[in-house]
Amino acid sequence: MTSQVSSPAEKADGADGADGAKDAVVGEQRSTPHGKVSEKEVRRLGRVVIRFAGDSGDGMQLTGDRFTSETAAFGNDLSTLPNFPAEIRAPAGTLPGVSSFQLHFADHDILTPGDAPDVLVAMNPAALKANIEDVPRGSQIIVNTDEFTKRAMAKVGYAASPLEDGSLEAYHVHPVALTTMTIEALKDFGLSRKEAERSKNMFALGLLSWMYHRPTEGTENFLRTKFARKPKIAEANVAAFRAGWNFGETTEDFAVSYEISPAGAAFPPGTYRNISGNLALSYGLIAAGHQADLPLFLGSYPITPASDILHELSKHKNFGVRTFQAEDEIAAIGAALGAPSAGSSR
Repeated sequence: MTSQVSSPAEKADGADGADGAKDAVVGEQRSTPHGKVSEKEVRRLGRVVIRFAGDSGDGMQLTGDRFTSETAAFGNDLSTLPNFPAEIRAPAGTLPGVSSFQLHFADHDILTPGDAPDVLVAMNPAALKANIEDVPRGSQIIVNTDEFTKRAMAKVGYAASPLEDGSLEAYHVHPVALTTMTIEALKDFGLSRKEAERSKNMFALGLLSWMYHRPTEGTENFLRTKFARKPKIAEANVAAFRAGWNFGETTEDFAVSYEISPAGAAFPPGTYRNISGNLALSYGLIAAGHQADLPLFLGSYPITPASDILHELSKHKNFGVRTFQAEDEIAAIGAALGAPSAGSSR
């Protein structure tokens, strides 16, 4: 994870405490999506940095993306930093296979994804070990206890469980059986254990959505649209998401939820775009081709995280964009190098 340097304003804001708290409201009531009233403490923060981490197949990028979208819709300013494994198909549960997504959001203008996470969500031992050095003392760590088996811990060099040996005493650790509770929440959907386990990231998303008062309707609509051809899978993911939210509301382990107000003072009313680096790059390439008065050609092999550029550019044939999905990276490079001979920018 690349180290980021916060602006002076962000550093000053961080002086309010390790979790960025400005003040606490004890016993404040909040409404739930089901119209009920929660009596748990609500603490107001100015900013927070969350990092979701797990295997590359655990859906951390999707989880982070959904939390980001709801945060943008809520009106917070934000900045994100996805982190992908360099290896292709690294063995599950190993350090090289860890994928993470960091999100910094606030009630004021911010410029970076944050220096260090206030909250780490670790889906397995590898995710914990790969990220623990970045987590400040006193921060919160949510761990999926179901994955802390002897075999999984041995893969990353843990001789004993870090959840039991006292090495995490400096942190606020929340042990959560994410996999077990997800499977239990989906027991009536007729899914195999493996299929049900895949929704554990949605359980984690639901829990964090409760914890930071994120809207829920947008995520539920997204899931139903994404899995429109597989309605059972769509509803299972929605059920896992709701189960995570309800767990946060009912468990005693999470006695506090957090509120980060919209960044209304930093941004006047208007229409704003939530944009990723890949989308910005795609638009920049289209604009460059237009300014040069040349058709744009992209030779590409689909692989994370570059696939989004291919997907986006393929939508814009009306701007003279041509895309070519090659059989491998070498073929893609050869096609791009040959494009200028035919009068295309690349």
